[in-house]
Amino acid sequence: MLRRPEYRRGLVFSGLIGVPVALLAFWFLVALHQLEQFVWTDWPEDLGWKQAPWWWGLALLPVAGLVVGLVVARLPGRGGHVPAGGLHSGGVSKAALPGVVLAAVAGLPLGAVLGPEAPLIALGGGLALFFAGLARAPQTEASTALLGAAGAAAAISALFGNPVVGAVLLMEVAGVGGPQLFAVMLPALLSSGVGALIFTGFVHWTGLETGSLDIGLPEPPPLDAADVLWVLVVAPAVAFVVHWTLVGGRFAARFVVSRIVRNTVLCATGAAVCVTLYAVTTGRSPAEAALSGEATLSDLARDPHAWSVGALVAVLVFKGLAYVLCLGSLRGGPVFPALFLGGATGVLLAPLPGLGLVPAMAVGMAASVTAALRLPVSSVILVVLLLGNVETVALVVLAAVLSFVVTELLPQGPRVPAFGERPAGRANRPSSRRP
Repeated sequence: MLRRPEYRRGLVFSGLIGVPVALLAFWFLVALHQLEQFVWTDWPEDLGWKQAPWWWGLALLPVAGLVVGLVVARLPGRGGHVPAGGLHSGGVSKAALPGVVLAAVAGLPLGAVLGPEAPLIALGGGLALFFAGLARAPQTEASTALLGAAGAAAAISALFGNPVVGAVLLMEVAGVGGPQLFAVMLPALLSSGVGALIFTGFVHWTGLETGSLDIGLPEPPPLDAADVLWVLVVAPAVAFVVHWTLVGGRFAARFVVSRIVRNTVLCATGAAVCVTLYAVTTGRSPAEAALSGEATLSDLARDPHAWSVGALVAVLVFKGLAYVLCLGSLRGGPVFPALFLGGATGVLLAPLPGLGLVPAMAVGMAASVTAALRLPVSSVILVVLLLGNVETVALVVLAAVLSFVVTELLPQGPRVPAFGERPAGRANRPSSRRP
């Protein structure tokens, strides 16, 4: 393959388009962050509130639903993929880019419980094809797939700040290797996790050393048998709940497709009600139950004691319900809400005997994001990157494998309907036979 001139030209061009795609992805993320900061923090403070009032989501999310519904119904590309169907690497043309950007800018800063990763993948792939058209590069089916994947990887790397995450995520999303990839990868991932667990245990138990890549970063408390036992309980339980959350999102998608604009507004309003109920019952900011959860997850990890048990239960319930509705109606990605729900579950379960905060959050996030994405390797890399330590890698791997197995064995629920498709039971009635 490397000896073929057309492949080498495509490789060079992929490297070149990574520059403008990454820059545009950077400014896209900056714009989303600044809009979110203005809408949920600066604007309420300018109006005299210490935080967004309890009704704030009721004023914003229906507007997001209306704009996204109009984009899906009227613009090419339908604003991108339905998030309840998972991440996708293709299918977004150059003509779809305005709709993708508009749906993301209208939905995500106004409170959609979704992340920016799916619009970024669509934006990167579409921009790559746009630049290829400007350069008049020959576009075959193979070159289009190659450039689309390269652009998407460049954009998603700007979000996660790590090229390995972007490359591995796109490899799994694109399904490189087909079902054989998971058939071979899953046993290897599991055995490597068990091997790391045994190796780490013997290092602590014996005090002997074999040489290490450790560069001296601070470490959490050593893992013990209780941590492993809790993985066997917590990871399947989290996977079970998140799986049915995604299934609920697919049912919401089937509800939306019959009347795009009206039902999108209804789902967004339902999500706003969930956000409002969280703020009313806890007295905390409605922003914690809205949005992707990326900023709130950082606050939770830095100061978990600031959250009472009641607040943790409330955010899991109400943000989870809003997540279901947004998955089937608005446009965005499922990654960051899943990470937050897993992390909050970990904080809630951390006081269990023998568990602890860091292992609990590691297991919760790994199981949750794997159940949402069905991409075990990408999930492991992402959670390890977020945790920033190597002590919990074995637990993350075990949690991801258990979560993947559980979600694959459970009933998968309805598929996400195609645009314009009527859900089952909503077909047109046959005409009357009476004259």
